[in-house]
Amino acid sequence: MTSRIPDFADEIVALFAERNAALTDIAIIQPADPFLDMAGEDLRRRIFLTESETGAALCLRPEFTIPVCLDHIEKRAATPQRYAYLGEVFRQQRAGGAEFFQAGIEDLGETDSASADARSLADAHALLSRVLPDRPLIATLGDQGMFEAVLAALGLPRGWQKRLTRAFGSQKLLQAAIDDLANPHASPGLPREVAGLVTRGDETALSEHVAAFMEETGLSPSAGRNPQEIARRLIEKAELRSVRLSAEAMAALKRFVGLKVPFAQASAVLAGFAAENSLILDEALEAFDARAQRIVEQGLPLDTLTYDAGFGRPLDYYTGFIFEITGEAGKQALAGGGRYDRLLTLLGAGKPIPGVGFSIWLDRVAKLREAGR
Repeated sequence: MTSRIPDFADEIVALFAERNAALTDIAIIQPADPFLDMAGEDLRRRIFLTESETGAALCLRPEFTIPVCLDHIEKRAATPQRYAYLGEVFRQQRAGGAEFFQAGIEDLGETDSASADARSLADAHALLSRVLPDRPLIATLGDQGMFEAVLAALGLPRGWQKRLTRAFGSQKLLQAAIDDLANPHASPGLPREVAGLVTRGDETALSEHVAAFMEETGLSPSAGRNPQEIARRLIEKAELRSVRLSAEAMAALKRFVGLKVPFAQASAVLAGFAAENSLILDEALEAFDARAQRIVEQGLPLDTLTYDAGFGRPLDYYTGFIFEITGEAGKQALAGGGRYDRLLTLLGAGKPIPGVGFSIWLDRVAKLREAGR
């Protein structure tokens, strides 16, 4: 059944105009590969896939951030630009229905990231306050950039930093990755010759061995990873298993992801954490403090904001500030967003373009409006 545009859509469009965000029109049919590559495992499983007449992979629009960025790149638009949207998205296996409306603002090209982050949070809060005027709002704030800075300061190898960062949007996956780091699994039972090549880290010889095995068994590289990728992954896994964090470093990592404090205390708590664990986080702390000051200047109710160091969102393209807003603690998010500074380059932009934005689930808002009548 096709969802119906919310009866409060005019209120949203009016707020877009007040916030100097131009309403943009994005096609419902989108190329599938950008979502499959960059949207995160949870969203990938829910995409409605189809094909063009030429066999190109297409999908129904599952969200707006990637399409807005692709449209910006295609038009070669100048920056900074603020794009607003209001339209349907499509996701399989969703409790509220496969078709639903989202609204939001994507802020592209603003070089003052602290101000842009604060404005994105304020935009989302203002929009929800407009359409839910009598309902208190609660925001949870996270920072993937701070998480990555802690991992680097703890001296983790790049492979472990990448794995933990990929897991950051999911509490379950993050906990599993930390458990693996604390208690590495034994090496799988590889054939003796393969195990020797893996132990020596000889990627060239291992690639040749894998290629020969694939040829003997009739396996085609086009059916999955090629020999070089398989060899690299086997060596990476062996290197990850060899890592042992000190007890002090592991305790610091676990303490960090467990930090959850009122936003007004977050800067002091993070500075104290860095000092107590002898971690050099100066650059990340400066960026955090600059954003915190801009959020204060936006006039948001600070007692409704919480900083959660382990909080992320299940989309692979986030790089920094992340937030969600709910109507009650523990309830479904009404709005979610964050910073994605690498996304436009990955999508084909000729130069780096910083970005931050948010989406609001309008079907959830509609239910709360109905319940309040």
